Amino acid sequence: MKLRSLLAFVAAAALSAEAESAIMQDLAGHLNNNDFAGAANVVANYRRVRGVAPDLLEAMSWMGRAELARKNVPGAEKYAQETYRLSVAETKKHPLGKDPNAPLALALGAAIEVQAEAMALKGERTDAVTYLNGELSKFKATSIQPRIQKNINLLSLEGKPAPALQGAALPAGKTALLFFWAHWCPDCKAEAAILKQLRSEFAAKGLVLIAPTQRYGYVANGDDATPAIENRYIDEVRQRFYPGLIEGPLVINQQNFQIYGVSTTPTLVLVDKKGTVRMYHPGAMSYPELRARIVAALS
Repeated sequence: MKLRSLLAFVAAAALSAEAESAIMQDLAGHLNNNDFAGAANVVANYRRVRGVAPDLLEAMSWMGRAELARKNVPGAEKYAQETYRLSVAETKKHPLGKDPNAPLALALGAAIEVQAEAMALKGERTDAVTYLNGELSKFKATSIQPRIQKNINLLSLEGKPAPALQGAALPAGKTALLFFWAHWCPDCKAEAAILKQLRSEFAAKGLVLIAPTQRYGYVANGDDATPAIENRYIDEVRQRFYPGLIEGPLVINQQNFQIYGVSTTPTLVLVDKKGTVRMYHPGAMSYPELRARIVAALS
């Protein structure tokens, strides 16, 4: 993630944080001004006064990401390793729950991610994948499993056979664009017009869209929901925001998200007619960049 984008993300996270997450707001203020020394002081002072807590660990993980974004690999690794050590100790007292966006889950997931990215930047890509697979074994049954798998996929999935989907089959002899989406996801909705345009351009050349999703346990306004109620809600969202795009039976399966490491929605994956992954991209894409990747996959 580029530094400007990273800092904007931190600022957005801080603005949406609750009052007790004041450290994130302070951190965002310094990072948005490229004041890394001031940001480091915020973290150090908070730790000295408040001790180790999930919000401190989340802030430390963001420092690691910020250092990585400006290519300070030693600084990034220092924050990643300390965040990891403290976060693992914290999980002994407060095990990871189901929420991947809880501060402790965010901190631990980011620490693992930054460490792997730092290794890759040093040319240790194979070692980074080995490291991530080790962490996946440790945290396979937790909320950060998809995030770890995402990072494994980012480093190793392109050029490999596409994993099989549950509830849908990759079309033999055709190029598939997998659009992993969530009913609550605004970026997914914003991507719909781009996907519809691209499908209209390339369907005749063999492009097929498959749109896996999963349940999250809630519907509109965060209201808890049974699987049956959430399934109906997902279909309502499909009809309202994706008419003429997501067609046929819905593909709702958590395992697809785990295998493809979907901790970010949308996640876009291109699989060519031979079943090989040609692109693995967590996050939205613009029309020109996605079109270029589709053209390459179809060639």
